[in-house]
Amino acid sequence: MEEKEEDAEASGSEVSVCLQKITITDYSTDDYQYEEVSADDEFSLQEGDEDLSEVLQAVQEQAEDAHILASKSVLTSEKSVSEIPEAMDDFFCNFLVSFGMSRTLDCFQTEWYELIERGVFRAKDVGFVPTVYTCNQQLKAENMRLREDLDNYKRAANKAKEAFLKMQKERDFHRMHHKRVVQEKNRLICDIRRLKAHYASYEPVLKQMTEKYQSALRQKMLTSLERDRAVGQVTGLQAILHNLQPGYAIQIPVKKAGHECERKKGLEGSTQRALQEARQQKMLDAGLVKDSEKKRYPKDSEFPVDSQVNSYLARAKECSQPLKHGEYKLENTLKLHDSAVSCLASHPLKDMVVTGSDDRLWKMWALRDGDIIMVGEGHTDWVSGCCFHPSGTQLVTSSGDTTVRIWDLSKGGCVLTFKGHAQAVWDCSWHSCGDFVASASKDSTSKIWDVNSERCRYTMRGHKDSVSSIEFLPFSNTVLTSSADKTLSLWDARTGLRVCTFYGHLHSCNHATFSPESNMIASCDTCGVLKLWDVRQAVPMLSVDTGPRSANQVAFDHSGCAVAVASSDGTVKVVQPGLGQVHSLQGHGETEMQSVAFHCPAERLLSGAADGTVCLWTYGASASMLSMERTA
Repeated sequence: MEEKEEDAEASGSEVSVCLQKITITDYSTDDYQYEEVSADDEFSLQEGDEDLSEVLQAVQEQAEDAHILASKSVLTSEKSVSEIPEAMDDFFCNFLVSFGMSRTLDCFQTEWYELIERGVFRAKDVGFVPTVYTCNQQLKAENMRLREDLDNYKRAANKAKEAFLKMQKERDFHRMHHKRVVQEKNRLICDIRRLKAHYASYEPVLKQMTEKYQSALRQKMLTSLERDRAVGQVTGLQAILHNLQPGYAIQIPVKKAGHECERKKGLEGSTQRALQEARQQKMLDAGLVKDSEKKRYPKDSEFPVDSQVNSYLARAKECSQPLKHGEYKLENTLKLHDSAVSCLASHPLKDMVVTGSDDRLWKMWALRDGDIIMVGEGHTDWVSGCCFHPSGTQLVTSSGDTTVRIWDLSKGGCVLTFKGHAQAVWDCSWHSCGDFVASASKDSTSKIWDVNSERCRYTMRGHKDSVSSIEFLPFSNTVLTSSADKTLSLWDARTGLRVCTFYGHLHSCNHATFSPESNMIASCDTCGVLKLWDVRQAVPMLSVDTGPRSANQVAFDHSGCAVAVASSDGTVKVVQPGLGQVHSLQGHGETEMQSVAFHCPAERLLSGAADGTVCLWTYGASASMLSMERTA
């Protein structure tokens, strides 16, 4: 009976294997008393007590006892299950199960339990698996784990070593670079100190020269005053002599006072010569010179009278049919500049066009094929505006370098430069007589320049922000300006005073121009709003929204019935006020349009874009869509 109990206890240590035979032995650590079960019938009951209820109760009690034993062994044991020595039969069973030898396992278990039941040997006599073997297995597993850890640590150490060597090299490189930078810094400091010392040696000389220059200016001013006084006295004495001798006419020579500027005779036109002769005759008839400024600047030009006939009226009548959107065809696309085309100007007599660009150049080229005729170099910043002389022999340009330049096209060079604006010059325009130039600047002022006397005649102040554009009314002394202060203004060029102001734009005005008949003004602003104004009443006649992108420039066609707008969305908007229609011409893609102009002799519309290209739109022709990339 004790052997069976010991066998049950040995088999209970490994639950996964010993579930085939259940016996209760006295070899237990607790005080629970088990009932004896015969070897022939494991679940036999005593005679006379065969009852189903009692059998069920016995089975339930055995299950509860097994559960209590298992829980108690877990709570009371200080060692884990893996630390309990393994029995020999369990070891063999586990070994056979691990290799899948099920038939061998069945034979082993059958023979094992038969020998135990016969009493050949007892389970406790067999003992457990030697602790040394178990320890060897554990040490072997731990050794393998440690070897893996060692390999991992070696790889990590090698990576750390490589990173360390790399950091050392980088440190050496940066250290050497720092030394070189320090050497350069010390050398530059020495150079700066030497230059400062050199400059300090020149300061006394510069100061002395400045004092001499100021003294010379004072002497020059005093000499000019004395000379003007002497000239006045001589003129008065000659007038007295003329009055004392009424029968004898004395021609009074007009003395030129002030600084004389040498000027080419070719720049003085027949109109100005006639005006000067009339002025001299008037002075002779009066007998004396009353205007002291005219004595100081004898080359000042006379403004023509405003009673001249506008020759554009006849041309507008010839072009009475308005241009229609459907009749515009993209004839050609010319690549003329490396930077944005900021301005366009059409030659008044020939099929030639001048374009100004942000690449500091202006180019004159022939229409249709785009052959370059002339290139102007001289501005040190972007060219913002250009305009032909009424005769077509000269060109005026404005630039971001604050200057206005006049170019002689026959000589191919700059003949005159006007300086006086404090900031960039946005636009320029030529008077119909060809003797005056107007300029608009970012410094909120506009100027009237005299080409013959080479000086600024008037500075027109009144706008509160940058003046965006300027234009002379054809055959008149009236000047139109548009400004970022959202207003337009009309000025009298003879006095430099503002005559009228147009209010109505809600955003900064970019450009404004007169119609060919001079009875309307077209203006555009930064939100794409186009307005048409009545010049006489100074009120808006029509407002058209071509936005939401900015409208950069506006131009009337030669009939005055259509208006072209250069838009920042890459299109040319053609507005027909009489029909109330707005059409878009697509030719530049998404590139911003910055300039637009009409060319009358060839009936073409020109548009310049920010990518340096110019599109030629032909009216009334079946021109095909061509794209020519030319390098100027």
